[in-house]
Amino acid sequence: MTPFVEALARHARATPQRLALRCGVGDEAQQTDFAALWRRIERVGGHLRGTWHIAPGERVACLGLNDELQLALLFACARAGAIFLPLNFRLAVPELATIVRHAGVRVLWSDAMHRDMARQIRDALEPASGNDNDLPPPAIASIEGLIAVPSIKPVDYPDVAADAPVLLAYTSGTTGEPKGALHTQAGLLANAEASWWAHEMHADDHVLSTLPMFHVGGLCIQTLPALLRGASVTLHPRFDPAAWLADVEKHRPTLSLMVPATMRAVQCHARWQTTDLSSLRGVMAGSSVVPMSAIDAFHARGIPLGQVYGATETGPVSIALRFGEAKAHPGAVGRACPGVDIRLTDAAGQDVPAGDVGEILVRAPNVMREYWRMPNHVSFDDGWFHSGDLARRREDGCFDVVGRSKDMIISGGENIYPAEIENALVDCPGVLEAAVVGVPDERWGEVPVAVIVPTPSASATQQAVLDFLGARIARFKLPRRVVIVDALPKSALGKVQKPILIGWLSVAPESGNATLSPS
Repeated sequence: MTPFVEALARHARATPQRLALRCGVGDEAQQTDFAALWRRIERVGGHLRGTWHIAPGERVACLGLNDELQLALLFACARAGAIFLPLNFRLAVPELATIVRHAGVRVLWSDAMHRDMARQIRDALEPASGNDNDLPPPAIASIEGLIAVPSIKPVDYPDVAADAPVLLAYTSGTTGEPKGALHTQAGLLANAEASWWAHEMHADDHVLSTLPMFHVGGLCIQTLPALLRGASVTLHPRFDPAAWLADVEKHRPTLSLMVPATMRAVQCHARWQTTDLSSLRGVMAGSSVVPMSAIDAFHARGIPLGQVYGATETGPVSIALRFGEAKAHPGAVGRACPGVDIRLTDAAGQDVPAGDVGEILVRAPNVMREYWRMPNHVSFDDGWFHSGDLARRREDGCFDVVGRSKDMIISGGENIYPAEIENALVDCPGVLEAAVVGVPDERWGEVPVAVIVPTPSASATQQAVLDFLGARIARFKLPRRVVIVDALPKSALGKVQKPILIGWLSVAPESGNATLSPS
């Protein structure tokens, strides 16, 4: 077995009765100890090799809600030398078909809820022209079938290298065709070690995991590292604020991972103030820019809010604000994890001094091997991954992420980072959501424009928004316009699609409030 697989097998031998996974919500949750999880992996592996004859390097995909079978399939792929591709069920069928075609998937497993979608994906790949890999459309199968009946024993596993590829994670594709980040078994193990350091994780920890595992965030920041550490995981099929609060109180987890949207959801829930959260020794935020109001809300409940910075391509654990520093450095993303090299560079590729803004470059053992079928992509330069994110390094070594390089606005020679304005707008009365983009201006070159979605119970005005921002950000950063919309255009991953916003603004009135329809 490779070191990645052996890390889990070791816990099945040493602590067979320790809880590995609790899957589901409420009374329907199913508990699995480490010994049972390993038996499940063995059965799935037997079906991969004996029933489906999956060969090393072949890609298998999974479409479904969070479930222990996805994790069993990942480890079984690692034993077989195959490559596991988790699919984002929030995408449209044509988008998923594009990914499946590009990856050259051999078999697509789905849960009962997504069986029809799996058939539609296969049907979308049926034309006689075939796919661009010259491979037939994938077979489709029920993931439950991998454990419904015994598999062939003994299993004929091939020799698999420690750095064999095992995970193919596709980016959201908001700026073009999605790209597949290819991660190795050694990379996933290195990422787990970075996570152990970031969380100071040990076997007695208990992780409450609710983010989707089709993202490396939901899979690789806490869930997979916890199992490789011998810790327990309560895994929800999908995020629900009431279920998160209920299970924190009932099952007493020590760790959890959230993003700004889920943090806001639990903080707006009626039980936020009354739920006993004392078991949590910390919550990690998996986002580069987290609103200060969300951070303050967790700190007010006595829970340190750390941060993990990274990307699909970086494992993702690259930089972390650990719980011990969370209250001293609110809003920062922390320090580079051990073994991770970070550079901040200017447009000419030169390192910038502390306090200046530069693009984050990452070099580490948990960075992806390459983009699938794009090994020479420009994102790599002499082993360094160019993230496209902009940050400042403090004198003490902590990093502050200020936004994306493609979003930066240059107005009258001044650099304006939309994320800073958006962060301030989170707390503006009457504003539910906000995004800031740059638009051309004859005098200044570019100027920032704020696009807001008002709360249902209040109507924010342009002047009210500007008055609010005027007390919080520099005058040159103030938006020149405030445009009101019914909803922000978003990708299937929930990311605001700023190019569409800029297109809307080209037809919006130049003064006062304007209401634009996403349609």
